[in-house]
Amino acid sequence: MTDQQIRDLFEGVASGRIQPNAAAEQVAHFTAANAGRTAPLTGVRLDLDRARRCGFPEVVYGPGKSSEALVEIFGRLRDERQAALATRVTAEQADSVCSQFSDVIYNAQGRTLRLPGSEQPSVGRVLVITAGTSDRNIAEEALETLAWMHVSAELLVDVGVAGPHRLIEHLDRLDGLDAVVVVAGMEGALPSVVGGWVDCPVIGVPTSVGYGAALGGMAALLGMLNSCASNVTVVNIDAGFKGAYIAGMIAKRRHDATSPV
Repeated sequence: MTDQQIRDLFEGVASGRIQPNAAAEQVAHFTAANAGRTAPLTGVRLDLDRARRCGFPEVVYGPGKSSEALVEIFGRLRDERQAALATRVTAEQADSVCSQFSDVIYNAQGRTLRLPGSEQPSVGRVLVITAGTSDRNIAEEALETLAWMHVSAELLVDVGVAGPHRLIEHLDRLDGLDAVVVVAGMEGALPSVVGGWVDCPVIGVPTSVGYGAALGGMAALLGMLNSCASNVTVVNIDAGFKGAYIAGMIAKRRHDATSPV
């Protein structure tokens, strides 16, 4: 049941055109018919009800899936008029999907495939920041995720703590944000620095960038978890998608709360 169908139903009850009991039956019928609705495809069971329950369709994790399976998944989501996003895809998987769907967007650096859904304006404002250029691939995954969510996003690259003046030069871009996604490896200090400049949530994304004692991102993860900046929270190592998804949900909810009904 779409937002418009729900609104029409409520208006019908308010005007007396639809009896409350009849409206309740319609809602119950829709819920029973669609709860847990899945599509058995090649080696996967696609959750077609995810958007209704959680606000966004199921996101596809590329590793372990054949190119044929990804083509089938994107085709089914397109038939359902749901936007599609696949992460951590290979060039071979991307070639297969893009050869079937001309409007799919492949971000080679971010390793994502994105099929835009219905036309709708982007809302909110999220800034994605990287400590170094080595973190760019994770930032690209975050940007593609926010684009898929129809959340406005900007990118600020290479402003790590080794050159603090680089962030200070862009302090004006930190105003009026709904959330910030900060991508950093090595010791992972940048989210704490950014957190001291903004009045919104900061989602730290530790990356596996760094030398030996960086431990594949563990040092950055632990550093971010121990941040003394109260507005900093953390997601998993190299999880650009997860950091962006959380930021996008914050931006969407804030937009919905301030928009007229």
